[in-house]
Amino acid sequence: MTIITSSINLQETNIYEGNCIPCHKYAMPTTLEGMFMKYLKAYSGEMSVKLTLKQFLKKPMKEDSIMSDLFLERFSVKEKSLLSDEDLTKAIDIYWDLYNVRNKLK
Repeated sequence: MTIITSSINLQETNIYEGNCIPCHKYAMPTTLEGMFMKYLKAYSGEMSVKLTLKQFLKKPMKEDSIMSDLFLERFSVKEKSLLSDEDLTKAIDIYWDLYNVRNKLK
């Protein structure tokens, strides 16, 4: 069972790494961790951060972005995610687990 679980976790991690990291690794002034902190500051809790992020990724609009106007002028609003709801949820869960400060305090 451990092998199956490890395989599933690897696939889920690849959903995040394959669909999120590539767009954010090139000359961005804000890291994914920095963006996470902006979401956490604005929406405070796990459920509200995840829900807001999922809604934004499914239908990105400038009015809903937490990024500054200057950032959006330079990089624009991202394209709509092509991930299924299930894969998008998995990617957001991985994102949360990677940057959640509470996980680092354990």
